[in-house]
Amino acid sequence: MTHASSWAFQYLFAALIALFAGPLLGNLPGTQSIPFTLFGLSSGQTIRLLIEATGLAMLGWLCLRAFRQMPDNGRGFSFLRQLVLPVTTLLMVIAADKTLRALGQSLIDHFGSTRYSVAQAVILTLTGLWITIAWLMSLDALQRFFSKPSASTGHTEATTLIEETHDVHAEEEIQEQEKGTGLPNAPNEPPTMLGRYKVLKELGRGSMGVVYLGKDPTIQRFVAIKTMQLDAIDDADKLQDVKARFFREAESTGRLSHPNIVTIFDAGEEQDLGYIAMELLQGTTLKEWSRKPNLMPFPKVISILATVAEAMDYAHQQGVVHRDIKPANIMVTNDDVVKIMDFGIAKMASFSKTQTNIVMGTPTYMSPEQIAGKKVDGRSDIFSLGVVMFELLTGRPPFMADNVSALLFAIAHNPHPSLKAIRPDLPVLLKTILDRALHKDPVHRYRRAGEFATELRACVADLAA
Repeated sequence: MTHASSWAFQYLFAALIALFAGPLLGNLPGTQSIPFTLFGLSSGQTIRLLIEATGLAMLGWLCLRAFRQMPDNGRGFSFLRQLVLPVTTLLMVIAADKTLRALGQSLIDHFGSTRYSVAQAVILTLTGLWITIAWLMSLDALQRFFSKPSASTGHTEATTLIEETHDVHAEEEIQEQEKGTGLPNAPNEPPTMLGRYKVLKELGRGSMGVVYLGKDPTIQRFVAIKTMQLDAIDDADKLQDVKARFFREAESTGRLSHPNIVTIFDAGEEQDLGYIAMELLQGTTLKEWSRKPNLMPFPKVISILATVAEAMDYAHQQGVVHRDIKPANIMVTNDDVVKIMDFGIAKMASFSKTQTNIVMGTPTYMSPEQIAGKKVDGRSDIFSLGVVMFELLTGRPPFMADNVSALLFAIAHNPHPSLKAIRPDLPVLLKTILDRALHKDPVHRYRRAGEFATELRACVADLAA
């Protein structure tokens, strides 16, 4: 059952036996002389009945096995899983009718030909209705199966909310420093249910835990479920603090309603596992365009980053700082909608119990004040977006080093390379905007992400004029 081709072959073989093997073998000359009969049938008819009954039994068993074991992956298998029962029922009804008409005409006459025809028509109608309803309920899965990535990207579709395959130097995640301790390890085996959501498979691993593909069976909606293991924390006070941080994320992000920010649907706790159910996205993250030769044209880069900055400005006005802006957390969906993902370490900016000496984020994209463990605001996200901008325009991050400690030092103290030195074809105005966004002192950066967005869009407009 793990291979679709193997299952399909077994299913087709059983269907052929149920429909055709009985008549063929029952009419062989040798079967007519077998001294074995049932129900007053001839030996050939008895052989046909037994073979067709065996084929139908095999077909029914394979159908139930497929329905139970076929993965509900939200795509092709979900479609097949919904249709296998009604389609198999239709085949079995057709095969049984064919056998009865050939062998059991006396039974039909005893029941009544008219009654039999009406009963058969009702069964076929109900089965057809069942197939139609199953088809419509899983039509979105079929569409996802045949959907293709945007032609402009040339990359495979991504259906994850968190992407964590980064370079060793630039993409190691630091959760806590000095006084802090790491988050508990993710569970080895995925749960079957989280709240009302059915867990289908693992999508990836993010800053706080594992992300699963889930399904809300009530409304047939697929979601991404971010989790955090809670039972590995022995200290009761620390456990309550981690829980509070986890659900504060859900509360703060859940009240953000913006077309360019991933939507949070639900949050809860299930058997020592905290979870947040959120919008499932289909598209490609900016990480796909962060290295040569896959760099996007710079007007498109600027347009995307301006949209991100506007969404960040909205979140900042709601008191939410992302704290982990990076290419892997920005997606362009298949419908060309820009989405900021994974407020995985977002924290209420107004939260009074802000802890120091704790570093949260991905080192390459951290701001100097974030590295220092200071209380941060929206200007930290502006710096991170400036790093993303530099990387998307040049194919490399502005700060690189052989190890994390040297990288953090470079971000905090070393000037970033000149954009014009690497890309002399870019306008001077773009360099000016980037220099301000990457200023070490947050006082000299843009006060709001909205200002950053305005200047980015003005730059594109000047070039188009």
